[in-house]
Amino acid sequence: MDTVHEPLPVRVGRELGEAGMTISCAESCTGGLLTSMLTDVPGSSAYVMGSVVSYSNDVKSRILHVAEDTLAAYGAVSEETAREMAEGIRQLIQTDLGVSITGIAGPDGGSAEKPVGLVYIAVSDRSNTVVQKNYFRGTRLENKRAAVDKALAMIRKRLAFICQSLKNQSEI
Repeated sequence: MDTVHEPLPVRVGRELGEAGMTISCAESCTGGLLTSMLTDVPGSSAYVMGSVVSYSNDVKSRILHVAEDTLAAYGAVSEETAREMAEGIRQLIQTDLGVSITGIAGPDGGSAEKPVGLVYIAVSDRSNTVVQKNYFRGTRLENKRAAVDKALAMIRKRLAFICQSLKNQSEI
C-alpha cells in the first residue's frame, strides 16, 4: 500500500516499528478505542505492549498512580490527570511511549466549565510529556473517534521529534 494513503493506525504502527519503540495506552472516555485501532494492525504485538481502560477515578489512582490530590483538585478531565495517566501507564507497562485520553464524550456529563466534547490527550516519553486540550463537537462516537485520531496524530508528531533528536545527536 502507498504510505501516503495508509490508514493512520497503520502509519503509526509502521513508524513505531521503524523507530524500534513500544507504546502503552491509558484510556478513559474512549474506552479502549485507541488500543483497538492500534491492535487492528497485523504485527502490532511488536510495539503495543498493553493498555488500561481507566473509566473510574479509583482505577486512575490505584492502577495508573494518578494522585488522589490531582483528581480532587482538578478532576478526571484535566491536563494534570491526562499527564499523570500517560506517565503512569508508560511506567507501569515499561514502554517508550505512554498515551492517555480523558474527557467527556457525551451526550451527557458536561458542565459549563467542562462541556461535552472536552478531551485531554497526553503523550509521554522518558524526557517529556505533551498534553493537548481539545474540544470536539460531534456525537458520542464521533467525539471518541476524533479523540483517537488526534491521539494518533500526536503520537506521530512525538515520534518524529524523538527520531529527529536522535539523528541530531548522532551527527554531533
